[in-house]
Amino acid sequence: MAITRRPSAAETIVRGLRYGLVVVFAEGVRRRNPGAITNACLAFAASFLPEIIERRYDVTFRPWQRVYTVTAMFTHAAGMLGPYDDVGWWDHLTHVHSATLLGGLVHAAARRRGRDPRSAVLISVSVAGVLWELLEYAIHAIARRLDVEPVLVAYGKRDTVLDLCFNFLGTLLVLAFGDRLLRNFIPHTD
Repeated sequence: MAITRRPSAAETIVRGLRYGLVVVFAEGVRRRNPGAITNACLAFAASFLPEIIERRYDVTFRPWQRVYTVTAMFTHAAGMLGPYDDVGWWDHLTHVHSATLLGGLVHAAARRRGRDPRSAVLISVSVAGVLWELLEYAIHAIARRLDVEPVLVAYGKRDTVLDLCFNFLGTLLVLAFGDRLLRNFIPHTD
C-alpha cells in the first residue's frame, strides 16, 4: 500500500492561489477584459518560478517565501478585475510586493557572490520601476491609438510618483530584513 503525503499548509495555499488565477482568467474572459486575461496567464506561469529557481540554482524556498511569491502574482492579476480602480491601497500593496520580490532576488544573488547587496538592490528596483512605468504609458498610448482595451493602465503623474515611492519602500524593506529573511538562499548561512 502506497502512503500518500498530505500537502502542507503552504502547498495548499499555493494551489488555491493558482486556482484563483484560473478564476481571474475565466472572469477576464467573461468580462472581455484583456488586462485580466493577460495578467492571469503571465501570473500563472510566474507562479512556478520558485520551483524553477530551486532546480536551476540548488536552493530551497521556505514555505512562506513560496506563498509570498505566488500571492504577489495573484494580487497583480486579481487587481485587473477592479481592485486597482476600487481599492485605494491595492496598487501600493502590489508595488511594495513586486519591489520586495525583485529586491530579494537581487539581494540573494549579490550575497551568493559574496557582495554587499545594497547598491544592486537599490539600482535594480529603481530602474525596473521606471521601466515599468514607461511600459504602462507606452501600452496605454498604443491601446488608445488602436482603440482597444489596454492590458496595463497608466493613471497619471501622481500615480507614477506614488508607484515609485512604494517601490522604494519595498527596497528599504529588503535592505532592512533581507539578510535575516533570505539567508536560506545563501550557501553556508542557514
